[in-house]
Amino acid sequence: MTTFGQMTDEVSRKLAGFTLRQDRQTHIVSAVSATATSITVASAQNISTGIIQIDDELIYIDSYDRNSGVLSVPPYGRGYNGTQPASHAVGSRVIISPTFPSVDIKGAINETIQAVYPDLYTTASHTFSYSPAKTTYPLPDEVETVLGVAYETTGPSKEWMPIRSWRVDPMANTNAFNSRNSISLYSGVEPGRTVQISYTAAPAVMDSNDDDFEIVTGLPSSCRDVIILGASARLSAFVDPGRLTFGSAESDQQSQVAGRAYGAGTNASKYLLALYDKRLAEESRKLTDRNPTRIHFTR
Repeated sequence: MTTFGQMTDEVSRKLAGFTLRQDRQTHIVSAVSATATSITVASAQNISTGIIQIDDELIYIDSYDRNSGVLSVPPYGRGYNGTQPASHAVGSRVIISPTFPSVDIKGAINETIQAVYPDLYTTASHTFSYSPAKTTYPLPDEVETVLGVAYETTGPSKEWMPIRSWRVDPMANTNAFNSRNSISLYSGVEPGRTVQISYTAAPAVMDSNDDDFEIVTGLPSSCRDVIILGASARLSAFVDPGRLTFGSAESDQQSQVAGRAYGAGTNASKYLLALYDKRLAEESRKLTDRNPTRIHFTR
């Protein structure tokens, strides 16, 4: 089982390897409510004014006491940069000036999950009872492509007989079917038999740290590294804007130090993107081979 939180940590580790940077860290020694404006940490030796991260929340610190470890938060400091103010338990990790905030990593992961469709997709099925008085039936809104249609035959064989003539309407009348999708069946099916529609759908995004990648998204576990590479490529592209130099000849000279020149982040992003494209194509072929669309007539 791979969770959303584990994938977030993996992306963070991979990006730390490319930037050769380890974020400074400590932890809180007393619980913090969602509205608290004072935070006590175990060590304030590495603290500075600016942004800290606790769990998924970004907090702005405008002053601190290095001896007591008490950090002061201004009125606008909680839920900084659009994050959600939350309570935090004793021992929660505090990351000082995070290079890649977890909220951004999670956003990049979910953006990648949304972007892989239609190359990668989830499969599901929908069943209903056939009535000879009806030819058209509603399908779930999530249906994107119908892979095959079959009905359960009578007798002990438990065989599902393919239906060879059907048509999907992706712009169905929502007043008639209460759905944007419908399917019309044109070949003979025994009355009262169960019809099964196998279809593809776009993968779902994750929300909680405990969300299981396979269960929530519907993608196979082999696709996990595709999402990791895609999220890493998205984030590493934004390293270079932080290296733009505006101030002085000294800062211009510093930016030319080996490994710190402007463009290094873009190069890393291009490399990750190439790996992502390769793995995406491989997984797409696997899914297509495993789930071929059945040949059928549309009348």
